[in-house]
Amino acid sequence: MIHSIDKKDLHIGISACLIGEKVRFDASNKPSNFCIKELGQHVTYKSFCPEVAVGLPIPRPTIRQIKTDNLISVARPDGTGDVTEALSAYGKKVASMTKHLSGYVFCAKSPSCGMERVKVYSPEGNALASDGIGAFAKEIMLANPSLPCEENGRLNDPLIRENFVARIYAYKHWQNLVASGLTKHKLTTFHSQYKYTVMSHDLVAYKKLGQLLASADMSLELMAETYIAGLMAALKIKATRKMHANTLAHIQGYFSKHLKSNERQELCQQIDAYRKGLIPLFAPLTLIKHYLLQYPKDYLSKQAYLSPYPDELRLRYAY
Repeated sequence: MIHSIDKKDLHIGISACLIGEKVRFDASNKPSNFCIKELGQHVTYKSFCPEVAVGLPIPRPTIRQIKTDNLISVARPDGTGDVTEALSAYGKKVASMTKHLSGYVFCAKSPSCGMERVKVYSPEGNALASDGIGAFAKEIMLANPSLPCEENGRLNDPLIRENFVARIYAYKHWQNLVASGLTKHKLTTFHSQYKYTVMSHDLVAYKKLGQLLASADMSLELMAETYIAGLMAALKIKATRKMHANTLAHIQGYFSKHLKSNERQELCQQIDAYRKGLIPLFAPLTLIKHYLLQYPKDYLSKQAYLSPYPDELRLRYAY
């Protein structure tokens, strides 16, 4: 199964303050309960604090993003102590050394680690639009656009949390596939395992990825590169109840010849109740897994959609 990946083999980058390291400007930390107590039970973290790494002390004066004309620098509020180049260089260094990472959790709003919506100021100290990207985080994301990335604050949203975890397991599955020696057959098999996962996120991508694999005039290397970029972009799109219900209905079709009238009606009712927001996704999925045990379907049993990550994370109970 997809979620059988061992904790010691699943490495996630993370801002050091989020797992309790007292490295913030005021010598404090910003522990994430989800990252430490829940996700941390299933992954191995590699922590980074770019501000400390480039030589800033603990504690230290605050730094911020300052926009002068069209250039953004990272420095103290008065413009001194510019560490923009140092943070960017460290980001490039970490990116080159951590190709094995399967995801990254950044500290929100940080001028070095913020993934998005970082506050930007004018040289005079006036707040401008909050549209900055952390100087360190920017280099990590640029070096590997397919790497699943999120911020600690956004992970408080159950849907975003589930989406992120599903993506890191999918990406690790891909990394294992590549490490084993990629072939066209392996790529096709991998895609077949993610058929319903992609369907639940983006039907357009579902069709395009299928067409990509049917292409005969593309090298395996280019096909693989294009495929994983398309897959991870599709999975980043949050699946809606309507899309999930559509996917569940497709899966239901595999049991149409086996289920009794009352069983078929019960599954239809569960899917419809989920679509209407009356029950969580966990409910119809549990019934489908029950029928899968009664009426084994090899193709379905290998679908990442049914078990994308460890059940202990209970991520499909909340939506």
